[in-house]
Amino acid sequence: MSPFDREHFQKFTFAPTQLGQFQQAAARDLHIAQDSSVPEVVFKFAYDTLIKCGITLIAREGYRVRSAPGHHAKLIDHLAELLNNQDIAVFGHKMRTMRNLDFYDGGILISEKDAQEYLKFVQRVFKQAFS
Repeated sequence: MSPFDREHFQKFTFAPTQLGQFQQAAARDLHIAQDSSVPEVVFKFAYDTLIKCGITLIAREGYRVRSAPGHHAKLIDHLAELLNNQDIAVFGHKMRTMRNLDFYDGGILISEKDAQEYLKFVQRVFKQAFS
């Protein structure tokens, strides 16, 4: 596995309750994505779920994710490695790119079909991470 670089990760010991809170936050966002009929809401909360899954699993490894340029990309790469699932890198980076276009380039439209595909992908990642 790739090492956790100091620019994006900080060695940290979390209390078990904190790890549980991270997982609960991911579950809460997943429920919001599943319950929404608005494609942009589904996509946003599915992406947030993916990121929170990564935060949780990286925390279990004893690291805190630092807020630095590129930290979502590094987080997605480590999540893919931790779960030994390169689909996470492919789809996760595609979601990250779409999120960045929406956030920084004036917005994009997410189709119902795309939103549901990303949601199904994130549901599989969540299940793999926490089952």
